[in-house]
Amino acid sequence: MFAPIVVLARTFTGKAKFNKLRGQAIALHSKAITNFCNSIGIERTTRQNLIRTARDNGKKLGFLA
Repeated sequence: MFAPIVVLARTFTGKAKFNKLRGQAIALHSKAITNFCNSIGIERTTRQNLIRTARDNGKKLGFLA
């Protein structure tokens, strides 16, 4: 679904810069999940499962193309 956009962005920014930006985006998303879980009292293992689910959904949607 989003794979063409991701591939196009990687082409224009260059692979190294794209990977750096992608890593920062993943870190921010994981931090947002952690902050949310901490604010409502979700346990660490559940949080880790949510982060894994976000990663798997990203693969299915083409964000990790």
